[in-house]
Amino acid sequence: MPARKTPTVRTPRAGSRPARVLTQRDLNRALLERQWLLRRVKRTVPEALEHLVGLQAQSPNPPYFGLWTRLVGFRQEELSTLLLDRQVVRITLMRGTIHLVTADDARRLRPRVQPLLERFMLTHATYGRNIAGLDRDALVAEGRALMEEEPRTLAELGALLAERWPGRDAKSLAQTLGAFAPLVQVPPRGVWGVGGQPRCTTLESWLGRPLDTSLTLEDLVLRYLAAFGPASVMDVQTWSGLTRLGQVVEGLRPRLRTFRDEQGRELFDLPDAPRPDADTPAPVRFLPEFDNILLSHDDRGRVISEEDRKRIATRNGMVPGGLLVDGFFRGTWKLRRGRSTTTLVIEPYKRLSAPERAAVEEEGQRLLDFAAAAKARDIEFVRPKSK
Repeated sequence: MPARKTPTVRTPRAGSRPARVLTQRDLNRALLERQWLLRRVKRTVPEALEHLVGLQAQSPNPPYFGLWTRLVGFRQEELSTLLLDRQVVRITLMRGTIHLVTADDARRLRPRVQPLLERFMLTHATYGRNIAGLDRDALVAEGRALMEEEPRTLAELGALLAERWPGRDAKSLAQTLGAFAPLVQVPPRGVWGVGGQPRCTTLESWLGRPLDTSLTLEDLVLRYLAAFGPASVMDVQTWSGLTRLGQVVEGLRPRLRTFRDEQGRELFDLPDAPRPDADTPAPVRFLPEFDNILLSHDDRGRVISEEDRKRIATRNGMVPGGLLVDGFFRGTWKLRRGRSTTTLVIEPYKRLSAPERAAVEEEGQRLLDFAAAAKARDIEFVRPKSK
């Protein structure tokens, strides 16, 4: 994505009361509380998705684990049924990444992030060059018709569009449609235990309803703070992928509380949002791949150290499953599925005490019960790979 511009936010007036300083642990506990990671809650899947403003969903299964670690008694069929019934969808939204959201949120959120997607396409070193001079309106109209005729993969779409625009790069043509028109990945993509390539159609044809432009940027910021605050303007921009939100936050200032972090950055929050004591106990939690709490702040020290953030970074943008101990990132995990046994492989980045290891194993057994109920299950701790 293009580099973010540093926002302009008003500094406190001379003689005004100094803002309260929130420590790293204060911010950690606030984030865990908002993310329902201090305790599992009794909420429906749509309620969870709307409160969290969706779950990042580059791969089909991570949202299932993201809901399991947050909701009491969550079962895979709850989400699969909602996907099949078109009540939740997989669509490109914040940061230009695939998110799992409710159908209503897809209609509301897509118009707000549309400028980000178009800017990315037009300024991309390869795509921007390949679509220069193209009649984008004609391309979008043709692409929409093809995708609404029947769901297609982007590769299939690109090949068909290249017949209409010979000499143009097929992948760039397909990606342009994905940026300028809201495409959803249709089931069986995203259904638990079912494979298949991502096939897409337009959001409007899938839901039988148009986009909803009633959500304002102010609404978007307030929803972010409810799920991720307290946060800086740069945090909001990192999460959304949008730029120049300083003015939006400035307009909201009379409705918000302000704080400072230990580095002096100004933070904003909803006045009545929960901010638990820094000593509040935090249970072991297994975060799925691409969990938004590892991706949605400019300063991610509230949950993962800069050293560990760099350690898990990959060139292709993959984000592994994360292990939280005492609320902070302590390592990664993955499932290794064999013919008769499913093994939870845990790679701690720092030494676990005996009580911590016991708590990790206990929560790991619950994860295996959820993910592999019909198979033999095992837990394996491995030494971290050197980097």
